[in-house]
Parts: sequence; C-alpha cells; structure tokens
Amino acid sequence: MSKLAHRVLKEPHITEKATDLVSQNQYIFKVSQRANKNQIKKAIETLYDVNVAKVQIINIPKKQRRLGRISGFKKGYKKAIVKIKKGQKIELIPR
Repeated sequence: MSKLAHRVLKEPHITEKATDLVSQNQYIFKVSQRANKNQIKKAIETLYDVNVAKVQIINIPKKQRRLGRISGFKKGYKKAIVKIKKGQKIELIPR
C-alpha cells in the first residue's frame, strides 16, 4: 500500500489559505490526476496514521502563459482537501 500511497499523493500544497485551514483540521495535497477520493483517503490514513473524515477534490485547469511571442501552457493539476477527525494532527513541516 505504501507504493500506491506515494503514487497517489505528490506533495502537500502549502499556501496561506492552506495554513489557515489547518486550524479546522483540513489539509491540502497535490494528488495524481488519476486518483479518486477512496484512494486519497487510504493513502492519507496509511502514510500519516490518522482517520480521514472527508475528502474534497479540485481539478485546477491548465493556464496559457506567454513569454514574448512564444505562448505555452502552465500544467494543470489536481488537489485534494482532506479533513481529519478532531484531536488528530498531521505534521507536514518537521520542527
């Protein structure tokens, strides 16, 4: 299950909004494009040893970018907002 968990979860998505959501027991992760809610839930529970209450998924579309006359696209990605049960905590940044 550990290999699958590492394939499903790419990295924690650390932003100002994400750090505000930690107080509500919600954490944001960038995940694989093929991952579904059940796979994300199992991956979080095995890697971080917590109980997941809810998983929400957001697909961020690709965006067009220009550099002079050359235009291209910035990759789209999928992120998951994971809510864990009260009294539990995920240590994303070791102190």
